[in-house]
Amino acid sequence: MRTNLTPVIRNLGILAHVDAGKTTVTERILFLTGATHKRGEVHDGTTVTDFDPQERDRGITIFAAAVSCDWAGHRINLIDTPGHVDFSDEVERSLRVLDGAVAVFDAVAGVEPQSETVWRQADRHGVPRIAFVNKLDRAGADLDSAVESIRTRLGTVPLPVQLPIGREDGFTGVVDLVRMRAYVWADGADTYTVLPVPDGLRDEARHRRRRLEEQVAELHPAALEEFCATDALSEGTLTGALRDLTLTGEAVVVLCGSAYRNRGTEPLLDAVVAYLPAPSDMPPVRGETPADPAAPFTALAFKVTATATGRMTYVRVYAGTLTKGDTVLDTTTGRTERISRILRVQADRATEMDAARAGDIVAVVGPKAARPGATLCAPDAPVVLEPPTTADPVVSVAVEARRSTDTGRLATALARLSEEDPSLVVRSDPETGQTVLSGLGELHLEVAVEKLRRDRGLEVTVGRPQVAYRETVAKGVTGLLYRHVKQDGGAGQFAHVVVDVEPTGSDSDAEFTFRSTVTGGRVPQEYVRAVEAGCRDALVEGPLGGHPVTGVRVTLTDGATHPKDSSEMAFRTAGRFALREALRASAMTLLEPVAEVTVTVPAESVGAVLGDLAARRGRVTDQTTRSGTAVVSATVPLAELFGYASRLRGRTQGRGTFTTRPAGYAPAPTP
Repeated sequence: MRTNLTPVIRNLGILAHVDAGKTTVTERILFLTGATHKRGEVHDGTTVTDFDPQERDRGITIFAAAVSCDWAGHRINLIDTPGHVDFSDEVERSLRVLDGAVAVFDAVAGVEPQSETVWRQADRHGVPRIAFVNKLDRAGADLDSAVESIRTRLGTVPLPVQLPIGREDGFTGVVDLVRMRAYVWADGADTYTVLPVPDGLRDEARHRRRRLEEQVAELHPAALEEFCATDALSEGTLTGALRDLTLTGEAVVVLCGSAYRNRGTEPLLDAVVAYLPAPSDMPPVRGETPADPAAPFTALAFKVTATATGRMTYVRVYAGTLTKGDTVLDTTTGRTERISRILRVQADRATEMDAARAGDIVAVVGPKAARPGATLCAPDAPVVLEPPTTADPVVSVAVEARRSTDTGRLATALARLSEEDPSLVVRSDPETGQTVLSGLGELHLEVAVEKLRRDRGLEVTVGRPQVAYRETVAKGVTGLLYRHVKQDGGAGQFAHVVVDVEPTGSDSDAEFTFRSTVTGGRVPQEYVRAVEAGCRDALVEGPLGGHPVTGVRVTLTDGATHPKDSSEMAFRTAGRFALREALRASAMTLLEPVAEVTVTVPAESVGAVLGDLAARRGRVTDQTTRSGTAVVSATVPLAELFGYASRLRGRTQGRGTFTTRPAGYAPAPTP
């Protein structure tokens, strides 16, 4: 078992599906810790973290916002992340630098599609989590159903440590199953009263405490030893075991409450301190002691924003100490940068700091070229940290300035946008000459274009969104021979390759695989690698429409070299042209991106919704009805979802909602 440490920092993220209450939870945390003096509300547009005008207009979180507060002697650096699938890249960059997270779930809906997406993202980064089942005051709220959905849909072991007092509108507090006492919030009260467990819940609380002890003992060796010896677990052993299971990811502690009514937030903060890790609990990112302020400075930039006062780079300090005026090395660009200011960020406000130490998340002013994913470190101790991954864009629009005099300003503004958000890609279409902006969804691009208009004062014309198609091999070819011979004076070029091309198959997620079966040294290994590089070059444009090619397996079966004229360049060229010819000779299929859509509508509107989904080539995968509300899940081509929000509102008198998440690619219909 871990020793009980008293660390001073918690780097924490709030994760959830859109509208599960993430931002409200964040607001209550800031209010209760004294970081703010008034409770902000999403519906009033008065929240601290949703400070951007677009966030307040749309009522959703778009940009990850960092805030800091203090609780029980601990500094909590908190990032409120977006819940909409179009902004999942913001979540990805945040999770890369966080040590722990609170996953918020709706007590009525349980695990929703984007809840599952952000949970899997946290799994990939190994971020320990606790769960908070929110909105227990809503009609239809059920803690046990939400916990069961966590178990079945997320594949983890949920450990509820609280029992609600009252149901729905009568929800007034919780029973703490670890300490076996009740926390009750009076109407309008900012804090709770500690009381004995209510008589009517005493038997239920004892039963649930016993079940909690049994589950923990099954998973934790030290707890099992005590349980076998005494037939119970002490409060200290139970707390320590819950912390260990949280840090290893073997289980997730589940709390509950209603953030809107300010019920359950203080126990949640106590759980953050008790169960989630400090920087010193995390494995080191390099060979030194983790989070050592005396080590050489190392930090990772995860967010860049342009403000009226200059360019701010958000960094997580992993080792060492950064002082105002220091010079740091950006190992991504090789440039040295001077740090002119260090800021403790509170959403859209900031306070000056003299220094930042290992474990801190701060913003710095000074670096002019650092981008998200860049490593900043001491110039005499260079190191490169693994950057967060960036999702490939799936939707594109053509943008152009309405006034020709603004063309240069538009190019500069688009470059700045892609600097701040790496999931936005700007390119020039070689055929039309248009500037094309690509992103992760229709809303993602709408927000980017609106940012151009509001922040840059640019009037732009936007073309109809286009999706990113792919091409794949339906039936390949074998034994395709390609000879690359070039002689124009001096050293020539010679490469002879024979390749087989086939689809990777539905059981493989690989976009491209390459192998060589050449024997006898007929093609040296360095030339084999060159052939593979040439094949990758050929995948950029397919024969059907110039779209990227995916799902292809290439096998190099034979080849020949020349003692003087063969080179890596020659074999790379041969590989590129050989695969191009093989793809033209193969039976190819056009693929289109598809999305998993979850539509929630009144039961009386479900017929119209199903008909509309069918007209959009949607394939219904699930349909449930609960409390007069129907939930329909379907797989729909992304191209058919443009404008779906307004159509759904029209068919359901404004009462229908939907969410989407990427579901890969599927064959497109033949024109």
